[in-house]
Amino acid sequence: MKSIRTFFQQYPHWKLLLYWPLYGLVFELLEWFVEPPVYHVMYCRLDDFIPFSEIFIVPYLYWFLALIGIHVYTFFKDALAFRKLMYFVILTHTISLLMFVVYPSVQYLRPDVMPRDNVFTDLVAYIYHIDTNTNVCPSLHVVGGIAVWFASLHCRSFQMTGWRIFFFVSTVLICLSTVFLKQHSVIDIPAALCICALGYPLTFGKRAEQWMRRRSRKRKRTPVKSA
Repeated sequence: MKSIRTFFQQYPHWKLLLYWPLYGLVFELLEWFVEPPVYHVMYCRLDDFIPFSEIFIVPYLYWFLALIGIHVYTFFKDALAFRKLMYFVILTHTISLLMFVVYPSVQYLRPDVMPRDNVFTDLVAYIYHIDTNTNVCPSLHVVGGIAVWFASLHCRSFQMTGWRIFFFVSTVLICLSTVFLKQHSVIDIPAALCICALGYPLTFGKRAEQWMRRRSRKRKRTPVKSA
């Protein structure tokens, strides 16, 4: 018990992680149990010119590794970057959930039959099976990918040019994967980018950083009561 208490005292920002199970619960309810009277179809003519390409399942699945990895790394190595990341996630993902409620969306871009038979198309088929084609605008893959990129820009360990190029290119590939896998319409990307543009100054901006630093100093000055 003492070691657990020490962990919580050493990493007080752990409380921000409580948002994720709450978000997951609401998202799953909207995905599988809530059926709105009308779904708005996400489609534009540009979607017809983008071919299905199963190779993009690689950056699409990398998104999960990147999102978990940046959370774990910054949690232990850069608390300020972690707080910025989590506040950005809380703001942008909550806005996205509200959009799913106010403006329910759906897309009908997925191929009826896979054009090829290989390990990549098998993975895409599995993603289609576990993920519905509803609640697609904005693209949470894009929002999450941008979150990873923003966090890397503000993490002390990733300031080298090589890291900056890596995170930028991987973010672009994640965004492209959503449309080449026919998981999203092109419309869903700018919608996600607008939310990210709104969230950045409020969570990664200088005023937000100053507020977080003041809160952190205040916590350190507050004496911890012994049991």
